[in-house]
Amino acid sequence: MREVGNLTGDDVAERLGWSASKVSRLENARQAPRFADVRQLLDLYGVEGSYREQLLQLARDAVRRGWWEAFSDALPEQYASYIGLEIEAEEIWQWETQVVPGLLQTEAYAQAVEQRSHSTEVIPPSRVDARVEARLARQSVLTRETPLQLSVVLDEALLLRRYGDASVMTEQLQHLEELSVLPNLSLQVLPLDGPHPIATGSFTLLQFPLVGGIQFHDVVYIEHLNGCSYLEEATETYRYRLSFERLSAEALGPAESMERISRIAREMWTS
Repeated sequence: MREVGNLTGDDVAERLGWSASKVSRLENARQAPRFADVRQLLDLYGVEGSYREQLLQLARDAVRRGWWEAFSDALPEQYASYIGLEIEAEEIWQWETQVVPGLLQTEAYAQAVEQRSHSTEVIPPSRVDARVEARLARQSVLTRETPLQLSVVLDEALLLRRYGDASVMTEQLQHLEELSVLPNLSLQVLPLDGPHPIATGSFTLLQFPLVGGIQFHDVVYIEHLNGCSYLEEATETYRYRLSFERLSAEALGPAESMERISRIAREMWTS
């Protein structure tokens, strides 16, 4: 329909206020379209009558909900969107300065993080529990049939920042040591007694597989106090790629990082 209308993917993105990568993902079946997406496309392409109604009904019936939709009442919409991208991603590079990344958290640590993060909000305990459950469910991407390739650089400071009690921290750091044997996980620590190569907060760089001869753009995800931001422009995402490479180069190697994590667990958190 787009081609019949002599429109490019960029034309559609501009007219609907979408990103070009969203148009590409929809057309290549890498992202399930919402009902509203289909309706907007049909409006743009001028589709009317019974054919329009058939397609709209198909959209209602055929959209398969992701498992995270079961937690829609507890998860912010932007966070739910991130989970969808995380599942699609082939490789993720993550720099974290505040907390252990969600894909590597224990249940007790995740519970402590959620309780601390939402201490200024009125959130029922059941909703906190649902968020923790969703976070643990996300971790299946590391052990699925074609596992996510995950590279993480942790600021050493977050290993010293307490969430929960000492036993929670001990368990979490031991869990990092256990996960480090996964062949698809690279885990490094940027030491406090070394240089800091970039002046930026936490970020996640998501990279996607080649599908149907099309290479999807990288996406950078950044959390902040009022929500989150997505960056997709090539120059911006490339800057973050270079930043992560510098962080990784300055960080301890994987073996040294495990030694540092083990020492902190033993000296800081073990009674």
